[in-house]
Amino acid sequence: MATNFVVPTKMKAWVYREYGDVGNVLRLNQEFEVPEVQKGQVLVKVLAAALNPIDHLRVNAVYKLPHFTLPAVPGYDLAGIVVKVGGEVEKLKVGDEVYGCATIYGTLAEYTAVDESTLALKPKKLSFEEAASLPLVIHTAYGGLERVGLSPGKSLLVLGGAGGVGTLVIQSSCSTGKLDLLKSLGADLAIDYTKVNFEDLSEKFDVVYVAIGQSERAVKAVKPGGSVVTIVEHSKTLPPPAFSFVSASDGVTLEKLKPFLESGKVKPVIDPKSPFPFSQAIEAFSHLQTRRAAGKVVIHPVP
Repeated sequence: MATNFVVPTKMKAWVYREYGDVGNVLRLNQEFEVPEVQKGQVLVKVLAAALNPIDHLRVNAVYKLPHFTLPAVPGYDLAGIVVKVGGEVEKLKVGDEVYGCATIYGTLAEYTAVDESTLALKPKKLSFEEAASLPLVIHTAYGGLERVGLSPGKSLLVLGGAGGVGTLVIQSSCSTGKLDLLKSLGADLAIDYTKVNFEDLSEKFDVVYVAIGQSERAVKAVKPGGSVVTIVEHSKTLPPPAFSFVSASDGVTLEKLKPFLESGKVKPVIDPKSPFPFSQAIEAFSHLQTRRAAGKVVIHPVP
């Protein structure tokens, strides 16, 4: 692989300069500044990116980070090639194929600067498109299950099992049209929660993983002494034993799960309408907002 890359000073990027609905504020900028790498960072040529619900929430200012400024590029998930390294970078080198989360600059751009600590080498078995679909959902799924101490023999109910996170923690539950997908992923039981009151099932569960925002119902489906973890209700008071989980991005978790990705035990699930070309980022956001995506919404190729 080539290790001599000519990095331009300007790039194509999707940019928002004010908060609001994605369709109104997100614009394709043909001459956006390529970010400078700082200590501990690498510059990545983005080859594929993926969207998450939090991307839409940030553009709408529903979720704000401290010290965040506009203009900004949306997106966390990426896969690409390292084209430049900053000082104090210890492991990665120019030419490495990587995937991970960009926590400072966005990923809907030709290039982005990323902390080395949030990246890992891309599993050779995965395409860039597949790899880009994984980072944030891996952190969220693995971290949430680790937090509740899920172990062999314990039962798990996933509410929203056909979404990006749910497909990685799947055991049972989803809406009509996605039941076959869930069963193909290894679910013991797939439930249409638009037609079945899962909280009234005779079977109760050790862990309920909430990816759709129904904690009040979820606590009725958990066994005494069990746990309910939600990844979507961060600003409200939750009924016990429910608690909110916010994932942290780090390359260590990605490396830890790499053998499962290489062996195929953990598989990326990409929404059938994906990939969306870079020029159709707004259409990709619109599809994500329908909540009908079965798997991750991916943007590929990035020019």
